[in-house]
Amino acid sequence: MTGTPTRKGERRRKGEELMVPRAEFDSYYGRPVIKAPAWKDRDIAGYFFTGGLAGAGSVLAAGAQLTGRPTMAKTLKISSLAAISLSTAALINDLGRPSRFANMLRVCKPTSPMSVGSWLLAGYGPLAGAAAASAVTGWLPRAGAAATGAAALLGPAVATYTAVLAADTAVPAWHGAHRELPYLFAASATAAASGMALVTSPTGENAPARSAALLAAAADKAAMSAAERRLGMVAETYRSGKAGKLLRCAETLTVAGAATAGLLGGRSRPAAVAGGLALLAGSALTRFGVFHAGIASAEDPKYTVEPQRRGKE
Repeated sequence: MTGTPTRKGERRRKGEELMVPRAEFDSYYGRPVIKAPAWKDRDIAGYFFTGGLAGAGSVLAAGAQLTGRPTMAKTLKISSLAAISLSTAALINDLGRPSRFANMLRVCKPTSPMSVGSWLLAGYGPLAGAAAASAVTGWLPRAGAAATGAAALLGPAVATYTAVLAADTAVPAWHGAHRELPYLFAASATAAASGMALVTSPTGENAPARSAALLAAAADKAAMSAAERRLGMVAETYRSGKAGKLLRCAETLTVAGAATAGLLGGRSRPAAVAGGLALLAGSALTRFGVFHAGIASAEDPKYTVEPQRRGKE
């Protein structure tokens, strides 16, 4: 027997090794420790993207209306209505039956992100519809303006509550980034809405969208970097596999779109459209990348076990 056993409270002498090797644990038979969400990427990642586009679009629409940009305001109101309709349809499709969405409105639980989100959609949807209907028909302009303002007030919550919904799960790549994920979704939503404005608005009206695109691209990068620093080893899921490919493409498209819009979008309509499409694609890929990173982290037991082990050391 080599080495001298240490008494309780006494430090081991330098160079002395433990007699028993440290136990290693992954999971039983290599199976996941937690159950990965049974969500479809087309429905839920699409729901994340379209909800962000709708919410941020309403904010930009209200700003465009206040600053005398009628075409931008009108097209963003229409796109926000279309986006929130698609978002709601994707959620209902994932739930399986429309009645399940209605059942979530029977009660309101402030501590439940799903309950709060359901009520947000139920309140925001009609406001976005009224704003768009007034913009298209010209009827009831005062009511339309009021609906536009109310939709803009709810817009930031609509754009970001899905991040809270994802972070409220036990999925390591989402829960571990619970502080940064709402900022990432806000930046991604702003990029999408500014992209839509650049695609649908004349160059004479798109200055706010170009500025928003530049801010969104910078905020997107900052939020993603902060999330990866906090996640530690779990950040591997954002850099590798399908999620890594999607997020690298998303970053390239978002930066290229913002740069194109910022440098040329004010003078060239084709450049504005190209930049806007790149921003829309980058935002969508960001949501799909975050979704797949979460699924990958739930399926591999090491991303659940190792952070817990390191937290106890």
